[in-house]
Amino acid sequence: MFDFVRKHTKIMMTLMFLLIIPAFVLVGINGFRSFNAGGDTVAKIGSYSIKQEEWDATHKNEVDRLRSSQPNVDPKLLDSPQARFGTLERLVREHVLSDAAADAHFTSTDVRLAHELQQNPTIASLRKPDGSLDMERYTQLAASQGLTPAGFEARVRKDLALRQVEGGIAGTALAPAAQANVALNAFFERREVQVANFLPADYKAQVNPTDAEMNSYYQANQKQFQAPESASVEYIVLDLDSVKKTIALSEPELKSYYEQNAARLSGKEERRASHILINAPKDMAAADRAKAKEKAMALLEKVRKAPDSFADVARKNSQDAGSAPSGGDLDFFGRGAMVKPFEDAAFAMKKGDISDLVESDFGFHIIKLVDIKAPKQKSFEELRPSIEADLRGQQAQHKYAELADSFTNAVYEQSDSYKQIADKLKLEIKTASNVQRKPLPDVKGALANSKLLTTLFSPDSVEKKRNTEAIEVGPNQLVSARVTQYAAARVLPFADVRNDVHDRLVSSRSAELAKKDGAAKLEAWKQQPDAAKLGTAVTVSRDQAQALAPALLDKAMLADSSKLPVWVGVDLGAQGYAVLRVNKVLERSAPDEARGKQERAQYAQWVASAENQAYYELLKTRFKAQIKVSKPVAGLIAASSAE
Repeated sequence: MFDFVRKHTKIMMTLMFLLIIPAFVLVGINGFRSFNAGGDTVAKIGSYSIKQEEWDATHKNEVDRLRSSQPNVDPKLLDSPQARFGTLERLVREHVLSDAAADAHFTSTDVRLAHELQQNPTIASLRKPDGSLDMERYTQLAASQGLTPAGFEARVRKDLALRQVEGGIAGTALAPAAQANVALNAFFERREVQVANFLPADYKAQVNPTDAEMNSYYQANQKQFQAPESASVEYIVLDLDSVKKTIALSEPELKSYYEQNAARLSGKEERRASHILINAPKDMAAADRAKAKEKAMALLEKVRKAPDSFADVARKNSQDAGSAPSGGDLDFFGRGAMVKPFEDAAFAMKKGDISDLVESDFGFHIIKLVDIKAPKQKSFEELRPSIEADLRGQQAQHKYAELADSFTNAVYEQSDSYKQIADKLKLEIKTASNVQRKPLPDVKGALANSKLLTTLFSPDSVEKKRNTEAIEVGPNQLVSARVTQYAAARVLPFADVRNDVHDRLVSSRSAELAKKDGAAKLEAWKQQPDAAKLGTAVTVSRDQAQALAPALLDKAMLADSSKLPVWVGVDLGAQGYAVLRVNKVLERSAPDEARGKQERAQYAQWVASAENQAYYELLKTRFKAQIKVSKPVAGLIAASSAE
């Protein structure tokens, strides 16, 4: 066969040309690339496939959003298997609800969109003193989420449409008071119980394992005595701090920045005012509001005729209980401290002026501007540290964006060393030893990032010892790492873990003895209740556990109470065993009116949530939604970590 190919090379090339070129013409190069674009399919909704890439990008966006709003949150929690799967579930839900909204022809009008944006507190904070929207900051807000203003509004419009899908179910859920009371009375039912605990510690003296028994336990449970895989690594970090070190600021730059920003950096103007307030809240009857305004006008005329009497008039007539005793004095305040109509008036006045009548949500104000505290402009040398910090931060932000691409390409192209990259970008090559796939509790920074560690301990990285791709481990922070030495997981010699083997075996057998004794006592006490040695009777309920362990409380509340007393044995695993006796079932204590109302409202929310979830499950079936990856089980993950 191969001889034929060698002898007829020209013929074979012609055949390949005739076969391959038409395929490119019909499909295109992008067509070949797109066969597995985005990675494996992780979920499907009808004919739409959610790819690994979309899942990763969505999770990254969620993590970034949470980190920006909650900087102290543990990064490990955000990138755990459970957190990632939760993102996938939300992504599937969004697609299912989108299909349902499209199927029902749900839309959101411009008026509804405008109302929603006006109610958004984040957008409300972007308004200027005159009430108009600061478009530059609005654009920055959208950009922080990877969107244009039009894209941001389209997303809000889409969210409104999605709410309509579930709103009809959640808004019509019924939870009559009679039904709520029956359920709540059952849920908060009280039970009188007694407990006898059989603790492993009480049986340790009975366990004296031999060397042969310990060796046998060691051989049967070697996973418990493993040293985890570990590596010595080199890594390199590109972040704002490292970029700031490379920024050199010239004297002309600093002085130019000072000239443009001196007023802002020196501080804000403050004003001191006194006022007379006549209360007239917005919900006051029109006739009463008119009377309040008439009274305020009369006081305004009085103080304008005799400005020096302002403090005395305020003491006798102002209905602001906080300032009236001090003649209406409000002390110094800056912009943003007062309601907008009051602030606008105060900052438009001259010292000594008395305002016209100013109407706010509180009523009618008469304002006297007592003093103006203009900030003293600081010298260049006084402001130099803050100017350098501001300017260096701004330039570092721009430079980081430029260097990020260079960093990403360089760690890939020069895959066996960081020297050239470090020299070019003026970065430090860092080292670490005993790096593990799951970081030790005291590990901080880049080497605590689960995504980086997963990539670092991948077969390709371990075997070829090449640089990992550039991985974003935080806002404006890229990291690449490489394995320099690797040690596979290994079972530690028996001699090194002998004490640990002894303790584990004693604990295991002590728990077995506690369980065995507890189960025997349970059967004996069922036959002879008077011989039972139980603790003091306590009355417990789901909201009053009385220090009862959760496992015992669950068993106590779920025990069949049709025939009392009822005996229950509870296996507590490593904590031993417990014998539980339920003596009585008692009605819940009647809640006061306020609490009862709150509980019924909570019950109504539970009903609405349950109906909403049931409706969503129906939609999943209707639109053929299916998640292709397995849901992580917290218990199994924790167990494997312990091993």
